[in-house]
Amino acid sequence: MANSYLSHSQSAGNRTNWTLSAWVKRSALGTAQYIMANYSGSNYCYLQINPDNKMRFLDYSSGNNCNKITTRLFRDTSAWYHVVIAIDTTDSTAEDRFKLYINGVRETAFDTSANFSSSFNTNMNVSGHTSVFGVNQEGNASYWNGYMSHVALVDGATLAPTVFGETDSTSGIWKFKSPSTTWGTNGVHLKFENSAALGTDSSGQSNTYTVNGNLKQALDTPSNVYCTMNPLSTTQNFNLSNGNNTFGAAADNKYITGNLGGDSEAASTGYYFEYKVNANNLGNSGEGFRVGVKSVENIFASDNDWYGLQETASDLIYEKTNGSSTTDTNIGSASNGDVVMIAWGKGGKIWMGVNGVWVDSGNPSSGSGEQYSGLTGVYAPFIMCSLTNGMNGSSMNFGNGFFGTTAITSAGSNGNGSLFEYDVPSGFYALNTKNINTYG
Repeated sequence: MANSYLSHSQSAGNRTNWTLSAWVKRSALGTAQYIMANYSGSNYCYLQINPDNKMRFLDYSSGNNCNKITTRLFRDTSAWYHVVIAIDTTDSTAEDRFKLYINGVRETAFDTSANFSSSFNTNMNVSGHTSVFGVNQEGNASYWNGYMSHVALVDGATLAPTVFGETDSTSGIWKFKSPSTTWGTNGVHLKFENSAALGTDSSGQSNTYTVNGNLKQALDTPSNVYCTMNPLSTTQNFNLSNGNNTFGAAADNKYITGNLGGDSEAASTGYYFEYKVNANNLGNSGEGFRVGVKSVENIFASDNDWYGLQETASDLIYEKTNGSSTTDTNIGSASNGDVVMIAWGKGGKIWMGVNGVWVDSGNPSSGSGEQYSGLTGVYAPFIMCSLTNGMNGSSMNFGNGFFGTTAITSAGSNGNGSLFEYDVPSGFYALNTKNINTYG
């Protein structure tokens, strides 16, 4: 939602008792990002993650009415957080007038902890106030950079997190639960199920929110988490955007990896992803990019033990780098808009292709014609920048169906619920938690 948000004008509701529930997944770190705000002029309340990666709730009108800043840091860009704030300013215990829950567990450690006064009328559910998700105020800055799912506001009730989530009996993981409640005047449940109407209210209260910016629907959900590029796997700022799948500038000879990895040795299955070349990625002599997979055992060991394609001066070669051993073969030129395909698995093999054609007539579906074999262990997507101008404009597609903000309009077949530009080879899957749980 890095330049997008949802907005709605509120009616008069219950200002002392309300609950907010939201499933969120971060992308960028180190910047102020708003989950929710409700405001009119200098009267407002909001929930955000601060630049120091701590969560803050503030209610303000000519001074701080409630100000809570967690001790805990929220820096995981690979997982979804379920955030619930439950407000009851009529509670006789001051500390219980604001409750924050993360994945079903109440947060009790705060660096700053100023509570509401008894029966205080908060800046929520106020007639004429604007309610927004994903920004601090309409058209302003501090956009949420990441994903949101199942955002719910309940007007007039202070609810437990178990209304919106539950512990999975098998895995012990906190998971989504469809809420059943009386929603109240300003109640809203945003499921984001309709890509053409992402602000649709499913609570029955008809409080549909207006979509602003280029908000996109993603297949990445709390129930099935997709791979994205991991900003914690690099010392270089790749200026990631669009859910950490689009690259900005980066210095020479810096690399970044995905936040999920897949088994390379399974006998009959493997994983697949795509990378779209941007004109800014095409290098001169001695410059270029590398895209492929890297052993997670050596994730921080410079750029050793990776397998994939390299571009230098608009020529594509496939390359294996393992310690000091490198093998190169020229496979043609690279152009703006080319889609590089990477498939690995099926007994430790890797295949590479461009624009729907596999190198050397390889056939991942049958397990033949691979570029390399002998991969062992778990491998994650990998990209390295050796360009003076960085990776600006290039994008990964791990199955969400987008290159940047451009949706794939004619997806290939065999995606098994995921969306790719080209046909996914038989036995290969998108790199997400559902498939990892099934295939390893």
